[in-house]
Amino acid sequence: MSDMENKNDILLAVENLSISFGGLKAVDHFSVNIKRGELYGLIGPNGAGKTTVFNLLTGVYKPDTGAIVLDGKNITGRKTTEINHEGIARTFQNIRLFSNLSVLDNVKAALDERYSYGLIDSLFHTPKFRRMEKELDEKALSILKVFELEGEAELKASQLPYGKQRKLEIARALATEPKLILLDEPAAGMNPQETRELMDTIALIRKEFAVTILLIEHDMKLVSGICERLTVLNFGQILAEGETKAVLNDPEVIKAYLGD
Repeated sequence: MSDMENKNDILLAVENLSISFGGLKAVDHFSVNIKRGELYGLIGPNGAGKTTVFNLLTGVYKPDTGAIVLDGKNITGRKTTEINHEGIARTFQNIRLFSNLSVLDNVKAALDERYSYGLIDSLFHTPKFRRMEKELDEKALSILKVFELEGEAELKASQLPYGKQRKLEIARALATEPKLILLDEPAAGMNPQETRELMDTIALIRKEFAVTILLIEHDMKLVSGICERLTVLNFGQILAEGETKAVLNDPEVIKAYLGD
């Protein structure tokens, strides 16, 4: 394979990303290349800097040094909304849904920017407004169907059990049609059955939506079951990276998780 083909195969290229808070290096020279369609894991002990990396990738923080290139475009230091438009979506450790809106409307809210009609259309429910609302409903329902949530479309998001709220958050992120989705501890708070279902869901969305996935997770069974490659962070620095099985068997990685 030529260098050009190799380059075209990389969706996200991060080089020497660093940020300090109050003199403390939260992330120190973080680099990673993630291929199109890959399911990549970012793991490490609590406080290792994983969520800070996600915040840098999504424009919540601006890096002190380094570069972030998505699909050949440098997005370093761009605003969160701009980065989302370029093709990165994310979920959060703590679920962030519109709890008083319906399941359907949560997904429609994410789709809304891709549909435009004027104030007059909205106020008077013109044929254009009705046509676009119908398209929005159909598109949102088709996404919910992938997650087996179409039966709960009219329920409030707060009425869903925890595991299904997680699924809805992922569905809403996918509604923005990202190239790359960042999942921040999606199995947090789930029971074993919900975690198994989540593993199936993540495998399914990669197939159905042709999306690349970067996953932060503490559940090593989930990580070893679905991630092809991993990077391990410890104190903001890369401790290990490579094929999942080899990384999880690395003595330094085991030591970082279990202590001496």
